[in-house]
Parts: sequence; structure tokens; C-alpha cells
Amino acid sequence: MTDINIKIIDRKGVLHEIVAPTDMSMNLMEVIRSYELAEEGSIGVCGGMAMCASCQVYILEDTKNLSEMQDEERAMLGEAFHVKENSRLGCQIFITEKLEGLKVELAPYP
Repeated sequence: MTDINIKIIDRKGVLHEIVAPTDMSMNLMEVIRSYELAEEGSIGVCGGMAMCASCQVYILEDTKNLSEMQDEERAMLGEAFHVKENSRLGCQIFITEKLEGLKVELAPYP
């Protein structure tokens, strides 16, 4: 079992340094929910199916270790609010050892 360190800035601007497991097949949205870093009902509204953008985050570091964005994620971000060049959906970012040190900021909702 390997845990990684992730930095998440919540929607109030507070930085949280958390530890996320790499052996549970979790995605970033699920980690954010498990640490209760967003108000209940404001993240993962679609259950992690890339259909609502409630888990949108801004990547605040080099994205070389992130998986490539797929068509479904790209399409959802094309319809979402507050999208930036560094936007990704947390439900599409799976927790792996390669993400050690990842730093993200939660996008405003909605």
C-alpha cells in the first residue's frame, strides 16, 4: 500500500495537505468527498460519470503525470462554468503514485 500527498485548495481558499491511498481505485473527486473539502451536494453530483462538472478542479502544477483528457471530459468542460485552460474533472483523475505532490484548486460551484 502506498499513499501519496496531495494539496487541495477548497472553495474558500483554504489549503489542505492530505494523504490519499493509491490502492483503493479512487479518483480525485472521491478523495475530496471523503475529506469533506466541499459542501455536501456540491461535488460529484453525477456520481463521477463526467456528466456534471461539479468536481471541476484547476491543476496548479505541471500536468505531465496526469492521464490524458478523454472526449467525455472535454465535452463536459465545454459546457461547464468557470472553465480555465488548466481545468480538469476530478472524477477523471485517478489516484496513482505518479500524482505524488499534485496541487489543485476546486473550481467555484456552479
